[in-house]
Amino acid sequence: MASVLSGNRNFEGRVHPEVKANYLASPPLCVAYAIAGTVDIDLATQPLGIGSNGRPVYLRDIWPSNQEIADTIARTVGPDLFKQNYANVFAGDSAWNAVSSPDGALYQWDERSTYIKHPPYFEGMTLEPGSIADIHGARALGVFGDSITTDHISPAGDIKATSPAGAFLQGRGVTKADFNSYGARRGNDDVMVRGTFANIRIRNLMLGGEEGGNTIHQPSGDKLSIYDAAQRYKADEVPLVVLAGKEYGTGSSRDWAAKGTMLLGVKAVIAESFERIHRSNLVGMGVLPLSFMPGENAQTHGLKGDEVFTITGLRDGAAKVVEVVAKGTTGETRFQANVLLLTPKEVEYMRHGGLLQYVLRQLARPRAA
Repeated sequence: MASVLSGNRNFEGRVHPEVKANYLASPPLCVAYAIAGTVDIDLATQPLGIGSNGRPVYLRDIWPSNQEIADTIARTVGPDLFKQNYANVFAGDSAWNAVSSPDGALYQWDERSTYIKHPPYFEGMTLEPGSIADIHGARALGVFGDSITTDHISPAGDIKATSPAGAFLQGRGVTKADFNSYGARRGNDDVMVRGTFANIRIRNLMLGGEEGGNTIHQPSGDKLSIYDAAQRYKADEVPLVVLAGKEYGTGSSRDWAAKGTMLLGVKAVIAESFERIHRSNLVGMGVLPLSFMPGENAQTHGLKGDEVFTITGLRDGAAKVVEVVAKGTTGETRFQANVLLLTPKEVEYMRHGGLLQYVLRQLARPRAA
């Protein structure tokens, strides 16, 4: 199956979980493909369909000329249109004005809401920052290949009924018809963390490249959803790492791709290379980005995902290179990785546990007179 859309994102599974191929086109071209009912067509030589007169209709027959477009705009778009649509833009409609809102300086959280929830980022936070500590006894939550997008990491579309997020919503009395999308529920971390790495098109090499948001929990060997495995690791106080190939985090700068990674308990991502903004977002959420040395990756080091990882030599963020030790069932592998904290300010963010904690601590500190 394939789709043609006039939006700005065409990741596989973005339009619908079952649709891999998504092509970006202008709105009239989308209409043309809709009329044809297929993308397997040469629009220059093949007809879109048969007209009421029994003759074939080609794209060139219905495509508007520049003059037709200009005439339509001149006839329909003018100052009165904007005045009509925006005169009361800040007043809201009857449905908006009917929404009750509490008074007071603090937001009153509704524990029953599956859309907006008090975020957990500041739980247990102290006034003073910590340090960037070495990582011991970590397990791999996933081993991924090249070009893992932020949509793979944190999908914005459909929530499957059988997914951890779908199960959570159903447990709160939400029917499948009212699931909405991950993007619509981005204000609820309970939904979003369950959706992290839950894209049905993501391939975890720990499962031989099988699609879906599953992994192998170690050392039990149980096949679980990534969320359920992360919860089991959390209960056992086991830190997590993610291994990936080239261009990790490519695509849109989706904040939840980093937020969800952090909330799952991931302390570091080791990839061949990172998309620029996602690397920065990981730092902003207190997740350490590390890169393999040139020409190296998880496969060259024989990493399967069943190892126990130790990352040492961080020196509170001063190090440019760290040592990674991976102990597996068949032996021990040692390699170096680059520390991708690129500025002194990023080091400071990491010491605070992330950008949010850094900002809150700055606001909480008494200011000099």
